[in-house]
Amino acid sequence: MENPNNRIVAVGRLEGDLELSHEVMNEPFYTGTLLVKRLSGAVDRLPVTIPGKLMGMLPQEECQLMLTGQVRSYNKVVDGSGRLMVTLFTQGIVPSPDNDTLNKVSLTGALCKPPIYRSTPFGREICDMMLAVNRAFGKSDYIPCIAWGRNAQYASRFSVGDRVRLTGRLQSREYQKLLESGEYLSRNAYEVSCFTLEAAEGEGMPSGYANGESRYAFEPAGRKQLN
Repeated sequence: MENPNNRIVAVGRLEGDLELSHEVMNEPFYTGTLLVKRLSGAVDRLPVTIPGKLMGMLPQEECQLMLTGQVRSYNKVVDGSGRLMVTLFTQGIVPSPDNDTLNKVSLTGALCKPPIYRSTPFGREICDMMLAVNRAFGKSDYIPCIAWGRNAQYASRFSVGDRVRLTGRLQSREYQKLLESGEYLSRNAYEVSCFTLEAAEGEGMPSGYANGESRYAFEPAGRKQLN
């Protein structure tokens, strides 16, 4: 079921084989990694979840794929502690020989933590946000988002409970965690890097989508904050 408050489309190649993850009401779900290029040439390694009913849509030979769906999150116990896991929950698969850097996300939700505004060691402004996005049956996904530059300044003025509409890309980032032993452990974080950001009122959809423009345009209505 499509959720107008949570949409993603990404083009890339699956890395290796998919693995059986779990079953829900006798339907299996498989997990894997989608390799998505950036314009810079860097590659994001995005976790994907694919329902068993879509497995027949995967081509027999390896090729570039367009996956559409939602950004979802769940909690998982790792090394004895809970971690928020983010995944591209797939709802559609088609071969896509073109646009190998396509990676667009559209989210509308409420801030569930105070924004954290800071500057990087190189002096670039950044703001971390945690967005709660509703889905069916009273469930919500908690999605880490980051904004840069003027977007970061704008995001820092929001408060817990404010509704926000944003567009961006789902990206992966490797970081080092310092353990009690003094050793460092490499981990991957997943977050939506914002392109546009605005306050959202009510449950309305972006006007561009509602007016029949391309479902992959993801351009929000109203004022935009651009870097």
